[in-house]
Amino acid sequence: MIEHAMERLIFASRWILAPFYLGLILALCMLLVKFMQELVHVVPAVFTMSESAVIVAVLTLIDLSLAGNLLIMVIFAGYENFVSRIDTGDNEDRPDWMGKVDFSGLKLKLIASIVAISGIQLLRVFMDVENSSKDNLMWMLIIHVVFVVSGVLLALMDYMVAKAYSFKK
Repeated sequence: MIEHAMERLIFASRWILAPFYLGLILALCMLLVKFMQELVHVVPAVFTMSESAVIVAVLTLIDLSLAGNLLIMVIFAGYENFVSRIDTGDNEDRPDWMGKVDFSGLKLKLIASIVAISGIQLLRVFMDVENSSKDNLMWMLIIHVVFVVSGVLLALMDYMVAKAYSFKK
């Protein structure tokens, strides 16, 4: 009886994570504010901006969009994997990947998004390379390569685990 009560408490403790996902929704709103702020700043000035400045501004918008996509993936997959299923009924707008992304898949999507965001940041620096120090550029390249290598190693580890698991069956 004590064991059963303890197990119910442990199982119910997953709901402690729910406020984390609500906080991530607020973070998504913060990204929206920054996206709109950047858009309002750039659109009126587009006719007077240089081509490279427009490209950097667009890359900033893409960067914010990717971060938003990343947050949605973490919110949906994290909530469904660790708290509770999201009941959307027969809503045709339900993303295909919802309910199918496990922790391993989420981890790979997360690192892929980080690599993409890092690549965009690097491209932004390359677009304005004359205003960037060699040290800054070097560190950004090193960090990007570390993200890429980490992603490849994570994918390789997941592949090896899946292969070992299927071998045992």
